[in-house]
Amino acid sequence: MPLGPWRKKNKSTKEQLVDNEEVGGGHAGAGSLSKSAVNGAGLPPPPANLRPKLVFHTQLAHGSPTGRIEGFGNVKELYGKIAEAFNISPPEILFCTLNTHKIDMDKLLGGQIGLEDFIFAHIKGIKKEVEVYKSEDALGLTITDNGAGYAFIKRIKEGSVVDRVKVISVGDHIECINGCNIIGTRHYEVARMLKDLPRDKSFTLKLVEPMKAFEMLEPRSKGAKPATDNKIIAGRGTLRLRSKGPATVEDEPTEFEDKAVKKVDDLLESYMGIRDTELAATMVEVGRDKKNPDEFAMALDETLGDFAFPDEFVFDVWGAIGDAKQGRF
Repeated sequence: MPLGPWRKKNKSTKEQLVDNEEVGGGHAGAGSLSKSAVNGAGLPPPPANLRPKLVFHTQLAHGSPTGRIEGFGNVKELYGKIAEAFNISPPEILFCTLNTHKIDMDKLLGGQIGLEDFIFAHIKGIKKEVEVYKSEDALGLTITDNGAGYAFIKRIKEGSVVDRVKVISVGDHIECINGCNIIGTRHYEVARMLKDLPRDKSFTLKLVEPMKAFEMLEPRSKGAKPATDNKIIAGRGTLRLRSKGPATVEDEPTEFEDKAVKKVDDLLESYMGIRDTELAATMVEVGRDKKNPDEFAMALDETLGDFAFPDEFVFDVWGAIGDAKQGRF
């Protein structure tokens, strides 16, 4: 089905940037959506006195006293508040998990925080430099980012190229690829860089692993396993953090929203080698009231044009939203 002359010229074939595993998991609190139309992109942050007056409890994941934070409207501000509470620099924070101090990618903080969720901040630990021989096209990695400029490893496929390099672990922040500093580079761009590395040659990664307490030192995890329901229900609502626009307090996601976001997040991993529930939720939000794929694709270009999604991916997302509406999942 043609998308019309207004569509950008994109590759129409399915692009497997890093991996193509079938998964069903998601971030903690995934799927919390706004009940209004999407117009958050480009909006300035609200004044501090108009932001939700919510207080959250937090600790450093490797061990610390409990701190209290409030008054943040996005992930960068959240990291700033955590850093202030523990007298550390915001760039020391790699990522956060909800309700567990472990490096559990099913509990990764995405764009939503339950109003009673406890936030654990994982900070920089040991630096390491690793040489990897790329013997296959796919490395077996799924990449995500922390919303503040750090890409890190969310999943390692069992038996893959990277799985055989035992020093590389889930949660490791990728700092450099072949000497090129990638701090500030989005996850989909990092995935593409890894995909484009030549086969049958070695490359070098500079990594930073999260700091671990003694009791956390254990065999490395392969990352989140496929699951039918990784949702954490906490509190009576969620605080949705947006990269652009104000944070909003919203109700628990509907069944449609929850299933649609999980499916779109799976499609992001399949096509682009990334997982990002905030991005998936935004795409579902864009498509929930559209009447046909052309209208959806146009709205997607207006809202998320920087991603230049392949046409086939856009059609699959449209189909997933439609299936969720009809209760076919």
